[in-house]
Amino acid sequence: MHSFQELIAQFEQQFSQWQFPGEPATLYEPAGYILGIGGKRIRPVLTLMGNELFDELHPDSFQVGNAIELFHNFSLIHDDIMDKAPLRRGMPTVHVKYNESTALLAGDVMLIYVYQFLNKVQQRYQQKLIAVFNKAAIEVCEGQQLDMDFEKKDPAQVQYADYVHMIGLKTSVLLASSLQLGAIIGGGSEGHQAHLYEFGKNIGIAFQIQDDYLDAFGDPEKFGKQVGGDILVNKKTFLLLKALEMCNGVQQQELRRLLTYTGHDKVDRTLQVFHDCKVDEWAQQEKERYTQQAFNHLEAIAVVSGRKKALLEVADFLLHRQH
Repeated sequence: MHSFQELIAQFEQQFSQWQFPGEPATLYEPAGYILGIGGKRIRPVLTLMGNELFDELHPDSFQVGNAIELFHNFSLIHDDIMDKAPLRRGMPTVHVKYNESTALLAGDVMLIYVYQFLNKVQQRYQQKLIAVFNKAAIEVCEGQQLDMDFEKKDPAQVQYADYVHMIGLKTSVLLASSLQLGAIIGGGSEGHQAHLYEFGKNIGIAFQIQDDYLDAFGDPEKFGKQVGGDILVNKKTFLLLKALEMCNGVQQQELRRLLTYTGHDKVDRTLQVFHDCKVDEWAQQEKERYTQQAFNHLEAIAVVSGRKKALLEVADFLLHRQH
């Protein structure tokens, strides 16, 4: 058995050895650029963990992990174009550093390499792996579209349950499917795969709640950037949507006014409303609720507890971070 950190090191070592072809450099350099600017490699490591939960670590898990990491970065390139984002991990986004057409094509070729890696795994479970991956990939696209649809709507038109559903698709299903793909390679039963999938999906939702919370209430020195960025751009978050449900009439009126307010104290005023209607307390409770649901599914998997240690480590890393 390996720890979370040991699996990150193992994956990074083999992933860094693989390189895109040299030519045309104008296509492959941008693809290599986004892979080289960092990232925690959480999703591919979850595939390794899903495998090792049931059996010895198999080389096929690294092939699937490579596919997952390429798909994740492909989606980031395209998301950044759609969001007109200038920075990714503190560096210029691919479409800013190069150009939009090049970024689109670099993302496309990365997606094709995803299937190159998936086609390297053993035939006995290849069809199942590709089916699970394809389902997750489709749902990620659906989640991104829902997110863009929500951005065009007034916050009052977006129900909290709809937002949870969108986050589940956009963020959680890839975490969940990464675990399931590893479990398939490790020989986990269908029932165990389902529990592991739900563990990952619930951790993903709890992670997003934590992310929204830190943006509003995090310590700027630990968070690594100025808090309140979501508030400044009126981003629909767990906090905003739930505050609109929980606040009284006067507080709702103030919150709606602040959505069109551009004064220097916009963040402070919004946070005060969040505090007044106790949405900050709710967020911590909601994160814990999803976390407990995740742990209940992990507990239902009938393997020795020592095999679950790395999964508990990654959950702690994701849910108790301050940045």
